Amino acid sequence: MSATSIRAIRARRVWDSRGRPTVEAQVELDGGAIGRAIAPAGASRGSREAVDLRDGGTRFGGYDVLAACEFVRNDLANALRGQDAIDQSTSDARIVAVDGTPNKSRIGGNATVAVSMAIAHAAAAARGVPLWKHLAGDHAVRLPLPEVQIFGGGAHASRRVDVQDFMVMPIGAWTFGDAIAIVAEVYRAAGELMAEAGKLAGVADEGGYWPMFGSNEEALDMLMRAIERAGLSPGNDVAISLDIAASEFGRNGVYKLALDDRELDRDEMAGLLTDWLARYPIASIEDPFAEDDRVGWIRFGEAHGRRVQIIGDDYLTTSAPHVDRAAIEHSCNAVLIKPNQAGTLTEAHAALAAGRRHRFGTIVSARSGETEDVTIAHLAVGWDAGQLKVGSFARSERMAKWNEVLRIEEALGSSAVFAGADALPIQRVAKVFGKPPTG
Repeated sequence: MSATSIRAIRARRVWDSRGRPTVEAQVELDGGAIGRAIAPAGASRGSREAVDLRDGGTRFGGYDVLAACEFVRNDLANALRGQDAIDQSTSDARIVAVDGTPNKSRIGGNATVAVSMAIAHAAAAARGVPLWKHLAGDHAVRLPLPEVQIFGGGAHASRRVDVQDFMVMPIGAWTFGDAIAIVAEVYRAAGELMAEAGKLAGVADEGGYWPMFGSNEEALDMLMRAIERAGLSPGNDVAISLDIAASEFGRNGVYKLALDDRELDRDEMAGLLTDWLARYPIASIEDPFAEDDRVGWIRFGEAHGRRVQIIGDDYLTTSAPHVDRAAIEHSCNAVLIKPNQAGTLTEAHAALAAGRRHRFGTIVSARSGETEDVTIAHLAVGWDAGQLKVGSFARSERMAKWNEVLRIEEALGSSAVFAGADALPIQRVAKVFGKPPTG
């Protein structure tokens, strides 16, 4: 056995940002290196993504993970003992084989992703390098453009507004540190405006302000005001990003906007989004149509794919074959990468690589149920994704990720490169938003 051979795998029940149980895996190597990782959990979930294994019953509302932990300690530990942790793809293939289902439903995606990430951490520790450097190898990396929630809605805020995330992207920033400082000012300004309007009512699941608005469009107007209150120029310094999460309120080509008391067909839904694109500096839209509305996706992609980043989340579920299909049908031009949506790091990276082949935007993303685990910060840098979506600019499970990227930027020193607006798959950001060309 070598120093990087897996000696033991442990599992424990820990707790996520909603106070729900989740799985932490600990991988120990023969040379003494240890890696730990915690599985996140989503609220808005695609029907084709890896599923968490929960115990059911009444304890903790049915969310307990004792069975998933047992699968880690027994089935996965036995299958992976003696495996070289440096060989991530073989380790992940064994994990997939042990589960044996298309969606990780036997032993749970929460068990598989925790072990897969912990193996990567153990391998990095054995090599004496940070995880991002272990993942990057000899390849150049960039610091990601952050996508940060200011107002949380949809499934993250008890459906108080229909749109799930109203976000900002600091496209005018020159460094990651500068980008985060810009976001901090917008978040603070939004809080001031909400307080002045008598609408400050705490935060949603991901730390964005609770959306006390009378319509979805009112949230967009407030976001514009927050950017301006921060002394920044909408469309030049800061662009808007929306996660519509349309699968949460759309089915069979019909979309029911509860807050606006409207029912729209796919053409009317496209018309609403097209109107917003014309009136607001929106650079990115995620899941503009439900995952079952392929016609809506294709029509919207063909109409707007050269104008705006169109991200597939529920539509692509971190799947390389789904990304390949989307590239053929021109339904979207960006893919959200959620490791727990795929179930292993190898499968998640395959989806990212497929996106890169097709010149898609690639965005590594957290989930609404998060922890202090900072793995995705390292994935975004080490995989050179170009973009990172963590949630808002509040709550420690979010700030841990942003702060980790700041540390990575500092460690890179003069060799640090910030992806910025160039990470977007629209090559006319300057023309569309009026941003002065660089270079």
